[in-house]
Amino acid sequence: MIGPFTFENLPCRVVFGSGTLGAARSEIERLGGTRALVLTTPQQEAEGARLGADLGPLYAGIFPGATMHTPVEVTDRALAAMKACGADCVVALGGGSTTGLGKALALRTGVNQLCIPTTYAGSEMTPILGETRDGLKTTVRDDAVLPETVIYDVDLTLSLPVALTVTSGINAIAHAVEALYARERNPVISLMAEEAIRALAHALPAIVDKPDDRGARSQALYGAWLCGVCLGTVGMALHHKLCHTLGGTFDLPHAETHTIVLPHALAYNAAEVPDAMARISRAIGATDAAGGLYDLARRLNAKLALRDIGMPADGIEKAADLAVTNAYWNPRPLERSAIRDLIARAWSGEPPVVTKTAA
Repeated sequence: MIGPFTFENLPCRVVFGSGTLGAARSEIERLGGTRALVLTTPQQEAEGARLGADLGPLYAGIFPGATMHTPVEVTDRALAAMKACGADCVVALGGGSTTGLGKALALRTGVNQLCIPTTYAGSEMTPILGETRDGLKTTVRDDAVLPETVIYDVDLTLSLPVALTVTSGINAIAHAVEALYARERNPVISLMAEEAIRALAHALPAIVDKPDDRGARSQALYGAWLCGVCLGTVGMALHHKLCHTLGGTFDLPHAETHTIVLPHALAYNAAEVPDAMARISRAIGATDAAGGLYDLARRLNAKLALRDIGMPADGIEKAADLAVTNAYWNPRPLERSAIRDLIARAWSGEPPVVTKTAA
């Protein structure tokens, strides 16, 4: 029996394909933009400048200062740059850091956004913004931060380093995994989530073997788009709360944190969500969803321990305290001792352990 549910489509235009970056100028014009500020990280400034040249008279300038976790002080500098060049829209070229900056600017000014992802982060499809102030990351959900248009160009992902491809892809899988047991889940999103996990789980090993495999890259980007839709349409649970806590508090790299935590968070919830576990197992071709995701990350040579990406051992207790503070909804009640053990296993890189709710 299919239970009652609510489904709401988000108003976002998607242009997907190869060579679609060439549509940027017409897409800005379609949004009514006349002066676009291009946003990038410092590492992608050259690509942003080339895009600016292609935009011709629509190019107002570039702000190449996007960084992880969207610190408010960086947003303030971007706001100043935006005002200085008289921009009336923004073009975010890059991964989740750049997308987040574009969203922060849209939230404060109401400008339209054209987003051009170069990783598999998925945040371009969501009305969600995570910002960091004084070391604490908070999340805002507001339709004002949803990009109006997203251009997916497979060509832009061909040069994505393999290590980043892997962690970015597993980060995307995390969105689909939690969508399968979200409080707001529905049949449409569950179909998308399983297909997204399947696409990425099959594409990532092929990319590791042959990084310029255009077919695998296209499949991965397609999967990432679906994962982003899942993230933007339904709520998330313990996994995303943990990753926001760990990333914002200890300044850990976003995608790597998601990659390491995902199998452990899923194991924590496994007993409460058998249908989701079955779907994930089917999608990745494993008998155990949590163990299968851990094995996938290991097979792809991803880091498996939080200690290897900069988390101190004495942060485990603090992270456990924060995880149960202002907690997200979760299918299993949050038990501090069990969450502390989860974090400890993720810190040391041990395989996930399925646990049950305390009686």
